[in-house]
This record gives sequence, C-alpha cells and structure tokens, in this order.
Amino acid sequence: MLPHLTKLIRDVPDFPKPGIVFKDVTPLLADPAGLALAVELMANPFRNDRIDVVVGPESRGFIFGTAVATALSAGFVPVRKPGKLPYRTKSIEYALEYGTDQLHIHVDAVKPGMRVLLVDDLLATGGTLAASTRLIGAEGLGATIVGASLLIELEFLKGRANLPGLRIESLLRY
Repeated sequence: MLPHLTKLIRDVPDFPKPGIVFKDVTPLLADPAGLALAVELMANPFRNDRIDVVVGPESRGFIFGTAVATALSAGFVPVRKPGKLPYRTKSIEYALEYGTDQLHIHVDAVKPGMRVLLVDDLLATGGTLAASTRLIGAEGLGATIVGASLLIELEFLKGRANLPGLRIESLLRY
C-alpha cells in the first residue's frame, strides 16, 4: 500500500449502519499533497489510452473524476441519482442489498465509440460500476469503456467478480 495515502483514509465504525467500517476520504481531500498524489496515481495507468471522457458516479466520483479528467486532458460526465439532471436522460435500475436504485446520464453525454474511463472513490460490491458500465457501454449509449480507476478497493467484498472483462486499477486495497 501507499503509506502516505493510507494514513489519510479515516475509518468510521458503524457508518452508515452498525457493523460497517466506512472508509472516509475527506482527510485525503483536505491534504494538498495527498490529493495531488492520489489523482496522479489514478490517472497514470490510463495516460496512453486516449481517454475522451471520464465518467464519475455520484457523489465522490465527481470529485476524483473531474480531477482525473483534468490530468488526462479529457472531459467529464456525471452519472447521477434520479431527478438530478436537467436534460433528457437514459437510466438504468440496479439491485442493492435491500431494494433497487437508479443511475441517470444525459442522453447526449457520451457518443458511440467514445473512449470512456470510469472513476470513483471506492469499489465495494461493484453494483454502481456494473450499472454505469451497462448505462454507458454497448447496451446503453454505445461508448467504449477503457477501464475503471478507483482510489480504494474493498477486496473482501469481491466487487471485481461483478465486473468481468473490465480493466480495474485501484490504489489502496483493504
């Protein structure tokens, strides 16, 4: 692991519910050197992949996604929860542990064949990334998904298993 970044991730026990240890990235966001290092390391594996646009799911995907997009000289597109985008959207419903949720993207946000990098702060079960992939890729808007760049991966939840064939780069693994 990367010790400088690891020490900037705060464990918050029993959030958002008992038994969960939340990985809080806000101390890393407040540390200029840590944030710069995280963004560079998240962008580096994809520097030669001709990324057209970075897509970041709500909400911490916005923070890391815009920074990685800037580092790659790419555009940025948000993926949001229902009712948050002002223009026409394409949506996808996906399963959560208890119930379902939806993700939305503007219908014109990415074009067929555009090279897309997904960026988020955390890979847990892979549900959000899998839904984003379906929304943006061949069965959705037709973009080419180059891979996913993540700050944290919770390996014990085996989220990669829900993302077969997707190139995944994660900095910190727990």
